[in-house]
Amino acid sequence: MKKSIQIGIIGGAGYTAGELIRLLMHHNKAEINFVFSTSNAGNKISDVHQDLVGDLELKFTDTINPNVDVLFLCLGHGNSVKFLENNTFSDDTKIIDLGNDFRLEKDKTFSGKTFVYGLPELQKEAIKKAKYIANPGCFATTIQLALLPLAKNGLLEDDVHINAVTGATGAGTSLSKTTHFTWRDNNFSYYKPFTHQHLGEINQSVKQLQNDFSSELIFMPNRGNFSRGIFATLYTHFEGSLEEAKSLYKDYYKDAKFTFVSDNDVHLKQVVNTNKCLIHLHKHNNKLLITSCTDNLLKGASGQAIQNMNLMFGFDETEGIQLKANFF
Repeated sequence: MKKSIQIGIIGGAGYTAGELIRLLMHHNKAEINFVFSTSNAGNKISDVHQDLVGDLELKFTDTINPNVDVLFLCLGHGNSVKFLENNTFSDDTKIIDLGNDFRLEKDKTFSGKTFVYGLPELQKEAIKKAKYIANPGCFATTIQLALLPLAKNGLLEDDVHINAVTGATGAGTSLSKTTHFTWRDNNFSYYKPFTHQHLGEINQSVKQLQNDFSSELIFMPNRGNFSRGIFATLYTHFEGSLEEAKSLYKDYYKDAKFTFVSDNDVHLKQVVNTNKCLIHLHKHNNKLLITSCTDNLLKGASGQAIQNMNLMFGFDETEGIQLKANFF
């Protein structure tokens, strides 16, 4: 049976592209038309993404099909604009950018294209009508999902302290001092304290729901010595009871397909290899502690991109991304 939509992937050799390919191979409505990589043109995709050996015979290409139904941009930050300046696609082609080029309000319009911020738990209806999507960042997704219910109810009344740790895949495939195994193994460190680039989109979404928010998001990002996942803890002032907080969160996410509020402590093994975000709440005196965890490559990138694609085409929101965690 012919699948209904044709997919093009740009920047096909990275982690997010590899996850997109793995998921789209089993998507009932989508078919991969081409995977673009100038550095790997002519090579088998499974030679780079070795988890696909025996599953995929497709090769990387350095040419594009301008008439695909969906284009996923898996490029380094700042490179999506450059690519779209130099390449033209059909007016019917929908674009989902996994970089940060179009996430902020000031950057969302480019060459006549207006990008919608693609966090389904924030603006699902806008995504359904969109032609161009700016997929959220991985830290941004994990942290926003921890804060949206409070913002929706105008309850962010003080600074929010955020500590979040990400796996090595969050740094991409290019090697650097801090991604080598000998440096990362049995190690832990912070980076970009207080100034991480995802703070812009987090503040933007919080103020979309709570316009008078004027306190600070104090964010400490950390590197963990594991491959994938984000584990974030946030705390802020909250006068209500724990049960009131749980009620707010469960009501906000009652129709969410992938975000769940757990009454038990949560951990990374529950979310790795899934498109889920799990949230747990704890109250200590007048502080509310919110724990939020995701897989940075799925809910934080490729899985959410496919979730957005499903919404844009009217497919079941969970198509192709109903995945079980690697618990053992």
